Amino acid sequence: MIILMEINRLLKNYLDYLEIEKNRSPKTRANYERYLKKFFEFGNIKNESDIAIDKIRDFRIYLARLENIEGESFKKTTQSYYIIAIRNFLKYLNKNDFSTLSPDKIELPKIPTRQIETIEYDELERLLSSPNGDDLKSLRDKAILELLFSTGLRVSELCSLNRYFDLERGELSVRGKGSKLRVVFLSDRAKKFIREYLDKRSDAEEALFISLTKAKSPKVIGRIIPRAIQRLVDFYSRKAGISKKVHPHLLRHSFATDLLINGADLRSVQELLGHSNISTTQIYTHLTNKELKEIHKTFHARRRS
Repeated sequence: MIILMEINRLLKNYLDYLEIEKNRSPKTRANYERYLKKFFEFGNIKNESDIAIDKIRDFRIYLARLENIEGESFKKTTQSYYIIAIRNFLKYLNKNDFSTLSPDKIELPKIPTRQIETIEYDELERLLSSPNGDDLKSLRDKAILELLFSTGLRVSELCSLNRYFDLERGELSVRGKGSKLRVVFLSDRAKKFIREYLDKRSDAEEALFISLTKAKSPKVIGRIIPRAIQRLVDFYSRKAGISKKVHPHLLRHSFATDLLINGADLRSVQELLGHSNISTTQIYTHLTNKELKEIHKTFHARRRS
């Protein structure tokens, strides 16, 4: 079904606003375009006045019953992205004096509390110790693992780092989601292994972490990509004998929980992770509340003894 010109024009203006005024990434723009076009096609939306509460309700039912090629239903979080996109589009229209449905009439779906995966500390140490050679690839991999745990960086942030910075100072400026800048800090171990890795390099590539050929004498073929980091973490986790599936983001979780367990306050961890909203950081607190554990140990079932 073809989306007609009026709604197409409004959609383009909104997406331009997201990218230019709100400084959203091209990937975010593409996602919003996909979510909104799906709704427009479903509801036969030709202009802003066609966006009605009953069409949104029917769309939500449609999403809830939709299945992927494996026959699985859309996750609640995925369904919520579509509704958030519609709501934000309506906010934009209202702000620009279009007569349309109030975004406040759209209730966002309740999402189950996100479950955070972690690994035990001894498993983490085995993972970080897995690359044990002195060749360039092993030194690179060791530096990557230590840096991920030292800083809590997202994989995309790590891949975008450049090699020319003050290593002794142990600080890195990182541009994260929404192009927000933050400072992350390197542990002594991370600095040590990055230094050993950089001392081994003889190329002029600007990237901090490079991609290498699989030859006996590997050659540099440019900046490392996120998929290579994912394979690297998976390989060394299996080498370390960790039974569960380990992905790079799990090291970010381990970074956050380690800070909180050792007494860091939630606001500081929020800053270090680059979270816009502290509610995102609060997902870690149920793993780290030692006070509750002590209260349970002290007061539970005392009469039974």
